[in-house]
Amino acid sequence: MEKIKIGIVGIGNCASSLLQGIEYYKNKDSREAIGLMHWEIGGYTPCDIEVAVAFDTDMRKVGKDVSEAIFEPPNCTKVFCKDVPITGVKVKMGRILDGFSSHLKNYDEKYAFILSNENEPSKEDVVNVLKESKVEILLNYVPVGSEEATKFYAECALEAGVAFINNMPVFIASDPVWAERFEEKGIPIIGDDIKAQLGATITHRTLVDLFKKRGVKLERTYQLNTGGNTDFLNMLNRDRLASKKTSKTEAVQSVLEKRLDDENIHIGPSDWVAWQKDNKLCFIRMEGKLFGDVPMNLELRLSVEDSPNSAGVVIDAIRCSKLALERNKGGLLYSPSAYFMKHPPRQFTDDEAYQLTEDFIHARRQD
Repeated sequence: MEKIKIGIVGIGNCASSLLQGIEYYKNKDSREAIGLMHWEIGGYTPCDIEVAVAFDTDMRKVGKDVSEAIFEPPNCTKVFCKDVPITGVKVKMGRILDGFSSHLKNYDEKYAFILSNENEPSKEDVVNVLKESKVEILLNYVPVGSEEATKFYAECALEAGVAFINNMPVFIASDPVWAERFEEKGIPIIGDDIKAQLGATITHRTLVDLFKKRGVKLERTYQLNTGGNTDFLNMLNRDRLASKKTSKTEAVQSVLEKRLDDENIHIGPSDWVAWQKDNKLCFIRMEGKLFGDVPMNLELRLSVEDSPNSAGVVIDAIRCSKLALERNKGGLLYSPSAYFMKHPPRQFTDDEAYQLTEDFIHARRQD
């Protein structure tokens, strides 16, 4: 089958895991497809995805083949496929805007970005590159809190006529104004804020749903996360955390039978621990009442490699976007968004979202 041509904005740890994964599964078959929710979607397997263009603003990545750039610092995710072949696609300079937090200047360059001194492209430049490269789907991986940068690339996707997958917690798909613009142009969009394969949010949601189904009243809960990648370092600037906290909190609140008061729920990043690198530690506590109002509590510690944990989900999102393009289905893809994202335009339980996405994949619904 023809390749699915993607563009990537932000060649960080998540992009590294995605590209490693595409190569890793190339010589495997469905019997060896460990770690994927779907081996094949619409006839497309992971190896049918091809990077056509890439943007970044770090001088260690700009100008290098994307296969080399994904292993440059400050990337620190696990290398599970080091032999990613040369693609012939060199990383282009992107727009900085608010994609760089000033507090990062105070950190060692091995942990933080080093801005490139190359000229930033205009919107017209980016749009032309997307068109010339025949990109079908643009993936947004700019840092948390980069609202202006996310909106810039969403605009570019609209003008270039390419589908948009918003993996970050800036609300585009879940903003009715933006959603209407994609609907009017007939361009598919999936968003917002990628939900890991088995991460803090999906685990927390599952436990909340379990409490509800077993008749346990949840009274208080928190989720604290630490990590040592650039994402956690970036989020030390609390001013950039508003949408992230909203996204993660709403993902849990949405499956509760009765919403908790703000003082009884705390969900969000806690701290950056350099030596953890791309390993993310999640600590969840839930307090509630059982039969006879007898109190109980649950504590869970989850350790995952953060970026590979999202890559398989993104591979499915890419292929669902491709199906929408082939079916001439534009606008919001509600089902994939609900299953793959923390802050979709419409929240469903995970069981409902799973079935709706299966129906979408197998053309039992147009979404």
